[in-house]
Amino acid sequence: MLIRKKIVQVILVLCWLVWSLPVFASGEDEGHPGKHDDAKAAGKHSGYSGKHAGKGKKGGHHGYSRRKGPPKDIPAHIRERLNPDGSKINLNGSQIGVKGMNILVSTPEVKNVVSLALQKNNLGDEGVRILCDSDTFQHIEKLSLWGNDVSEKGAKMIAKSSNMKNLTELKLTRNKVGDEGIIAIVGSINSHNLTFLDLSANQISDQGAMAIANSPHLENLQTLDLYNNQITEKGMEALLNSKSLKSLEELILVRNEINPELVDDLAKNQSLPSLKRLEMY
Repeated sequence: MLIRKKIVQVILVLCWLVWSLPVFASGEDEGHPGKHDDAKAAGKHSGYSGKHAGKGKKGGHHGYSRRKGPPKDIPAHIRERLNPDGSKINLNGSQIGVKGMNILVSTPEVKNVVSLALQKNNLGDEGVRILCDSDTFQHIEKLSLWGNDVSEKGAKMIAKSSNMKNLTELKLTRNKVGDEGIIAIVGSINSHNLTFLDLSANQISDQGAMAIANSPHLENLQTLDLYNNQITEKGMEALLNSKSLKSLEELILVRNEINPELVDDLAKNQSLPSLKRLEMY
């Protein structure tokens, strides 16, 4: 009887295992609900505080997958990306182009937007012109134009537009505004309220760096990102000893053309009163 009882127990255990294996297999990804939800949540109006992911690398995740073209229904897409109170809109990676910009500035719901993220939208200078001439966007405080093929011409529009008079954060990462574009922006009263300025990868040389250092309008600037440009030790010295950049706390000069043998001495002799972080490597 004891042996028969044992055999029955073994058979029951085996049956249970056979039954449960498909259940375990089907539940392999359960217990990680944030795996996809986090990616969606990450896309909520980010795009202004991106840091360098490491030495010589740019950070800045915006949470939206890459598109192959503009949305089929651009007006609906715009409303979907607008936050509930109408103060922020994140269109990063939407590829709306010039056509989409015309639709955007004609959308009544965005008239109170203060934070506008337009990374990678194929805008060019014409898209910037539409934005700068619009009667809709008159309250912009935070603007990201990362990777939109904006040239010196577009930068000069930003410098002249009354829509840009309230800017506190401007991200022009990976464009081609060059020295002349930067000279126009930092020479404009529109830069007076800037606390954050990202000019990474914009073909800026010492001429542009010196214009920043000597600008009378950047006394409130706290973060200046000049990653991946053409600045030498001459431009670095001008920035580190600027009498205008009184509030500058963070300066990023990674991947420029600065002689590494001179970096330490330049850093030791800097005179910026508020500087807390200097990134060189």
